[in-house]
Amino acid sequence: MNVLLAGGVGFLGSHFCDLLINKGHKVFCIDNLITGKKENINHLLKNKNFKFKKIDIIKNFSIKEKFDCIINFASIASPIFYDKYKIETLLVGSYGTYNLLELARKNKAKFLFTSTSEVYGDPFVNPQEETYWGNVNPIGKRSMYDESKRFSEALIMNYHRVYGIDTKIVRIFNTYGPRMNANDGRVVPQFINQALKNKPVTVFGKGTQTRSLCYVSDLINGIYKLLLSKEHTPVNIGNPNEMTVKEIAQTIIKLTNSKSKIIYKSLPEDDPKKRRPDISKAKKILKWQPRIDLKQGLLETIEYFKGRNK
Repeated sequence: MNVLLAGGVGFLGSHFCDLLINKGHKVFCIDNLITGKKENINHLLKNKNFKFKKIDIIKNFSIKEKFDCIINFASIASPIFYDKYKIETLLVGSYGTYNLLELARKNKAKFLFTSTSEVYGDPFVNPQEETYWGNVNPIGKRSMYDESKRFSEALIMNYHRVYGIDTKIVRIFNTYGPRMNANDGRVVPQFINQALKNKPVTVFGKGTQTRSLCYVSDLINGIYKLLLSKEHTPVNIGNPNEMTVKEIAQTIIKLTNSKSKIIYKSLPEDDPKKRRPDISKAKKILKWQPRIDLKQGLLETIEYFKGRNK
């Protein structure tokens, strides 16, 4: 396939570029570099099947090439950055998604969108399955991210209904691995970098809120299976092994042989208390489930950050 991949310089997008290239596809990667690091794709720039162009999908843009598939990873996905870029986060999940859908319609191309478990908000059910409508504060301090993804999902489903576009929506749960930004506010990179420096590991609230951590290679393999499937409605991709944030911090301190101690700070507004995917649909339709255990994935991620801290 000839693939346009928006947001391909970021953590997840760059790993998906790697997968597509390794599968023999051609990739035209676009990104506005607002949070993505160009170094994530430097190793691909000399590959004849890979192109990169700096493009902001919020703005009008033109690409003459024809594409079989358009994939939208473009999003400001970390709490620190979407709080800093509030309006941009909302626009990339509205006007940006619209621009890419229009391009897909004109190209008669398949369209895949990376949504998020945040569409479930602070859920009343656990685990969360795709039929759950969620408990979301549409005007809260996290709303710029939650609502941008929820609007994108609605727009995509209606493009499918009205224009018959072959659309895919993946709801991504907590994912970790190399190429994460050390300072983006997400628990794994934050805890690892604090532990490696023997600084206090900062846990919000009492640390009893839960997360379910999926290693990046497992996640992108699941997304690729969805891309090749006939499914149009949202599919959860994540690891159902639920842990408290305090347990994650303790595990990382142990694996890094750190002298760090855990300190506690007040819980941010609308921070979800539970996060665990029901992946029954992915197992049934995609024949997918995560393979990498937490210790293996964390050790690989720790080695990545060790290299960056030298």
